[in-house]
Amino acid sequence: MKTNADANPDRSWALLFARLVLGLIFFMAGVWKVFQLGPLNHARKYFLPFADTFLPVWSLWLTGVVIPFIELIAGALVIIGLRTRAALVALGFVLAIVTFGHLLKEPLYEFHTHVIPRLALLLFILVLPARDDRFSIDYLLRRARKKDKSYDKID
Repeated sequence: MKTNADANPDRSWALLFARLVLGLIFFMAGVWKVFQLGPLNHARKYFLPFADTFLPVWSLWLTGVVIPFIELIAGALVIIGLRTRAALVALGFVLAIVTFGHLLKEPLYEFHTHVIPRLALLLFILVLPARDDRFSIDYLLRRARKKDKSYDKID
């Protein structure tokens, strides 16, 4: 088991920068979709054009309204490093939904400008050990819990 002495500070910085960039991309998209465009308009503009496919219209409305909130909340969580893994999984599902939607309308859609950079950052953060993400709230909470357990042993 690795200790703090084994921690790689370069990996910690890499995780911080990847989290900040990915989190900001999703968070700012969520801010725009929730507070400027509006969730209903988001669904109407980006999801209802798929009403001519096999997808039920209710599912288009539901997904189109919910995704902006997922981007907003999960993006913020990734930025601060709180419940990072859960937030990354949620954002991974958003990317999968976006990929499915684009491919449904355009089977040869080019993903290199939109999906792939976000997915690369997401996977980078997800595959590195959470213990190396030293500039996150998750890390601070784990340290505090570990300290509490060590105090319990003293009593």
